[in-house]
Amino acid sequence: MNLLENLYEDRTEPVSAIARAATVDSIADTSLQSIIRRILECVELETKSIRADNQFDAKQSNSRKSRLLYELGRASRNMNLADLDRSCRDDLEALRAALSENETVLKAQISAVSEVASIVQNAIEREETDGTYTTGGMAAPGLV
Repeated sequence: MNLLENLYEDRTEPVSAIARAATVDSIADTSLQSIIRRILECVELETKSIRADNQFDAKQSNSRKSRLLYELGRASRNMNLADLDRSCRDDLEALRAALSENETVLKAQISAVSEVASIVQNAIEREETDGTYTTGGMAAPGLV
């Protein structure tokens, strides 16, 4: 092997190692980005469904989100946010905004459900009491 071949061999090895590393990083970013985008779709669909559908299946949605969060945890293990490319960070920002909107909608739904439950509970309690232990029920007729 001559000097030129040695020089070429010496230069191609680091270049191919860098290329392999860049490919692995971009695959990891793409995989991570794909998961982030699927989570974003899931959260946006949940938000729209809660707003529009009284028959929304929260259990199924939570199950899907749990699977996606598991995937995200595995894909992002040992990753640093600063190492991600701009596109991936933009997707994370979009996800953060979608999660904030989702939280607002979920809180409103929980509040509405709590209010309805309270109304139903009060109605049941009123129906179950016969007035025996209330001030009005214990007084003799005409004495109140």
